[in-house]
Amino acid sequence: MFESPRTHEENKEQVTSRHDQQQARRRSSQHSECQLQRINALEPARRIKSEAGVTEIWDENDEQFECAGVAVIRHTIQKRGLLLPAYTNTPKLVYVEQGRGIQGAVFPGCPETFQSSGQFSRDGSQSSEDQHQKVRQVREGDVVALPSGVADWFYNNGDSPLVLVQLLDTSNPANQLDQDFRNFFLAGNPQRELQSQRSSYQRDQFEGQRGRQDEDESRRHQQDRNRNVFGGFDEQILAEAFNIDTRLARSMRNEKDNRGIIVRAEHELQVVSPHQSREEEEREIEHRRGRGGRFNGIEETFCTARLKQNINDPERADFFNPRAGRLTTVNSLNLPILRSVQLSVERGVLYPNALMSPHWNMNAHSIIYITRGNGRIQIVGDNGQTIFDGEVREGQVVTAPQSFAVVKKAGSQGFEWVSFKTNDNAQVSQLAGRVSTIRGLPVEVVANSFQISREDARRLKNNREEVSVFSPSQSGRSDEIA
Repeated sequence: MFESPRTHEENKEQVTSRHDQQQARRRSSQHSECQLQRINALEPARRIKSEAGVTEIWDENDEQFECAGVAVIRHTIQKRGLLLPAYTNTPKLVYVEQGRGIQGAVFPGCPETFQSSGQFSRDGSQSSEDQHQKVRQVREGDVVALPSGVADWFYNNGDSPLVLVQLLDTSNPANQLDQDFRNFFLAGNPQRELQSQRSSYQRDQFEGQRGRQDEDESRRHQQDRNRNVFGGFDEQILAEAFNIDTRLARSMRNEKDNRGIIVRAEHELQVVSPHQSREEEEREIEHRRGRGGRFNGIEETFCTARLKQNINDPERADFFNPRAGRLTTVNSLNLPILRSVQLSVERGVLYPNALMSPHWNMNAHSIIYITRGNGRIQIVGDNGQTIFDGEVREGQVVTAPQSFAVVKKAGSQGFEWVSFKTNDNAQVSQLAGRVSTIRGLPVEVVANSFQISREDARRLKNNREEVSVFSPSQSGRSDEIA
């Protein structure tokens, strides 16, 4: 039985209403933790080495991350390094800061659509065919979206380190646990430091292990590690579940594996992965744009969903000023999977001494990761108090809470960043420039609000004709009256 167009539209409105209600409620538990007086630009607080890479974690107990309800992690994967398959209790966004590689995500119930015929191995014997779910080529500038509970992995098949910056959204409605991010590894013997230390329980667990100084070295080494999810199952049960012998089931537990969570593949990883040409990628994007509308219906399911989009390409910029820089946004309108994840990303590039318009984020927190150069950021709260005013540099993170006013100014080397935002369609209201709030006010309102002349009010409204990214100006110097 077919539903009428009216019924279909009503259903779409109901889905939209539920989605908006989720976005409105998603951070209700964080409201009491956003009483920010002063914040700092942060660098990683924990550094955990693995066989083929390093994992760095920012202090999730810092008040700016508690306010936003997020955690930030950076993985640096060496050549032939494999970030072991794992899933989390939170949705996450991954920004590929450097390098190239391949990425896989396993969605439950989806078929293994990538198939290979038998191939000859290094010793000359023929290997049997393999089938697995889709894998994707990733490169510098890609944004990868992953819903909570979806197992994923990364592999570096390039010649330089593969650097991944991850935002985990612990206050997302998809997380039914607590404000800790939890990594559930399907393999390996992960270090205990990799888990969140936000809750008192997790902190006590970690500190308790560090405090045991009377144990022998090997005992402490084992105690400093968690087990993968198979490590907690009885090996007989595992053997029965997989229809294997207990020797192989015991291997799945990885109890003596001290390589960490980034391991080195013995040989170049061989997986089925077709290479998509640039022309094919552009045609796919244009085809999706041509569909229109906010809802995909049956056209895109989780099994076939696009999980990534490149945000570094200058041709995809939403705002471009040849004298100042550019801004590019990836949200649920151009990457529909973000509607489920309820996150989005902004990429900013400012040329030397250029300025991004003072603005506020209307419906999201903005977690700013500096990717290149240096600059100055100011953040102002609801009482007019400056909660941050400082120079920032590559590798640092600073959070602009929802509705707090923000301005960014590039240094002499330029300034580039990626902002993770806690709404799939984050919106910004500008304070200066051609499409700003001040520009939209009547001259009389501006003049009386600031106690200035009408002529000064007109200059205040109209002197800056640029949008979003502003070229350097000499008029900012104060005028001395003789």
